[in-house]
Amino acid sequence: MKTFSRVAALFALCAFVAGSAAVVSAAPKEPKDAKCPVSGKACNPEKHASFAGGKVYFCCGQCQSAFTGDSAKFSAKAHQQMVSTGQLVQKGCPFSGGAVKAGTEVSIGDASVGFCCNNCKGKVEKASPDEQVTLVFGNIEKGFAPAAK
Repeated sequence: MKTFSRVAALFALCAFVAGSAAVVSAAPKEPKDAKCPVSGKACNPEKHASFAGGKVYFCCGQCQSAFTGDSAKFSAKAHQQMVSTGQLVQKGCPFSGGAVKAGTEVSIGDASVGFCCNNCKGKVEKASPDEQVTLVFGNIEKGFAPAAK
C-alpha cells in the first residue's frame, strides 16, 4: 500500500508541475475516422488535398473540388481536422498564445483544446458549435503548429 501511495504522490506532483505548461494532445485519428470539412461525413483517405503543410481529407471528389475551389471558406474546419488527425499540435492558447493550463480543456468536435485561463475557455463554451470551430481554428498561428515528423 505504501508503494501505491508513493506512486500516487509522485504522479500528483508531476501533474502539478506539468499543469502550468500543459499542451493538449490526443491520439490522432486515422483519415478514415476524420470528418470531411465540407460535408461533415466520414472521410475517404484517397480523397485529399494539400493544405497548410499537411493533408485535408474528404468524403468524396465533389467535396474535394469544393475545397480546392475555395479553401478559405473551409479553412477553420480543415484546421480542426488537421488537429484531430495529429498533423497540427497545440502549442499554446488559441487566443493569447500563452501556456495552456490544466483544467481548461474543451472538446470541439473531435478535437480537444486547452486554454491559458478560464476567461478564454469561457468564450468558447458560450459559443455555438460552429462559432467554436471558427473562434479556435480560424486563425491557428498563436495556438497550433505542424507536428514534428
